[in-house]
Amino acid sequence: MAKTPFFNIESPYPVAALVGAGPGDFGLMTIAGAKALSAAAVVIYDALANPSFLTLCDSDAELIYVGKRAREHTLTQEEINAMLVKKCRNLMKNPEYEGRCVVRLKGGDPFVFGRGGEEGQVLTEAGIPFIVIPGITAGIAGAAYAGIPVTHRDFTSTVTFITGHQREVATGNASGAEGDDEVSEVDYDALAKLGGTLVFYMGVKNLPDITQRLITSGMDANTPAAVVRMATHPEQQTVVGTIKTIAEAAQKANIKAPAITVIGKVVSVRDQLNWFETRPLFGQTVLVTRTRQQASEFGALLVNLGAKVIEAPTIEIVKPTDRQAALAAIRNMIDYDCVVFTSANGVLSTWQAMQALELDGRDFAAGVAAIGPATAEALQSIGITPDVVAEDAIGEELASELIQYFGHNTRDDPDQDTEMNLSGTRFLLLRAEIARPALVDMLRKAHAEVDDVPVYQTRTPDSLPQSAIEAIRNGTLDWITFTSASTAKNLHIILPEDLHAAVGKCKRLSIGPMTSKAMDSLGWPPTAEAHQHDIPGMVETLLSEALKIKANRTGK
Repeated sequence: MAKTPFFNIESPYPVAALVGAGPGDFGLMTIAGAKALSAAAVVIYDALANPSFLTLCDSDAELIYVGKRAREHTLTQEEINAMLVKKCRNLMKNPEYEGRCVVRLKGGDPFVFGRGGEEGQVLTEAGIPFIVIPGITAGIAGAAYAGIPVTHRDFTSTVTFITGHQREVATGNASGAEGDDEVSEVDYDALAKLGGTLVFYMGVKNLPDITQRLITSGMDANTPAAVVRMATHPEQQTVVGTIKTIAEAAQKANIKAPAITVIGKVVSVRDQLNWFETRPLFGQTVLVTRTRQQASEFGALLVNLGAKVIEAPTIEIVKPTDRQAALAAIRNMIDYDCVVFTSANGVLSTWQAMQALELDGRDFAAGVAAIGPATAEALQSIGITPDVVAEDAIGEELASELIQYFGHNTRDDPDQDTEMNLSGTRFLLLRAEIARPALVDMLRKAHAEVDDVPVYQTRTPDSLPQSAIEAIRNGTLDWITFTSASTAKNLHIILPEDLHAAVGKCKRLSIGPMTSKAMDSLGWPPTAEAHQHDIPGMVETLLSEALKIKANRTGK
């Protein structure tokens, strides 16, 4: 095959990459798959690939959806093949894209009922080199997330994967989408004799027929069986029975595609191994209102505890109006006795400015103070341990801590009141452009010299993500979380007025007193307030509330 000018010996991507996205959980994307997405110039993705994976792409990547659901196909498979070839050829002709690739992103694994083999053949016939990056197939991950090992030494050492539908012979439709009318090519007599674990993909519609054929072929009707819908997603739903009862049980539970069916004795250990659906926040849907980056960090904590998280950024962090004043203050930070941070955003903005100025930790002031544990953690993440930390994220408390700390160390007259003993002490506050004056007022009242310099400003986004609006409108939220007074006020501004009452019908969690006060003024009083006024405190409160709900349901 002739080598084109496109190829770069340092790039692992020849032209195309067939990438398995796994069954849905963002954490199950492989490192190789994530790297391919970051190098993608074009991504052609399916319905079963988690849309969050697209955030791994560069902003200039072309994203093309070609999803196929039951009788709802954006493109036929032949059209997808043609597009894949066309995009690859365009890439090969353009030296600008050297080192980049076309990613074909597919749910699960490309070569397990994923049409990846056919697409690879098309690329080969077109003379386009490609690589395959396997993904975790639903038959393994979905069963594991339902607490079902597909093999177990006490039960079986074999597992068979079967597609629940086949190529449609009558019309030649090869879409492979759930819901097509097919002619079965499965040898049920062989499956019944083989035993072990059977995993059927995409067979919800045909489940009554599948189970009846297995029984007719000699499989014990009391063999355990389970259907797992939306495997590895927060919406995962599992129904358990036997092959005699599972079809009816799935119908009663309104199980829809996508789903897998697991049949075999291994299903019997689900009660012992059901780790995913027993997490404390499983089944809870939580709306997170923060900046986009902070929402993701908070959301990750909640997802790990089982919650479904919908991000609704109500704050955007941008550079301050007077950028030069901020840079000048940061450049001279070492001249102050103490630099004070009142938010993690202030720490991040300062650190970014320091990097632009080619400064490092040695250029900090002699003393460093932080309001609340979250701000202290942000400082520690850049290698700075604060000298003073106010446990509660309240300006008055931080001022009292600073007066006590520096007053004790700087006063000349032991009999003088500590509050009057900050003369000559210089503080630099690096914080938001609009901030409460209490901290500055108390320090100046104690005769400290205070420079209050904005290092960032907050803006209200123009709109909310559609997923957030729909969740509020449809009443599918269990909790809305507010991490500052601004998040509450901004949500009230951005949200369509006809949905204000819908927020009042949701449970609302406040991070602390100031936020609760703002929520009260908006007619959204908090259902609960975090006892510890930070993100871990909010998580603890959600866990406590979840335990109360569980206790009410079980009577324990």
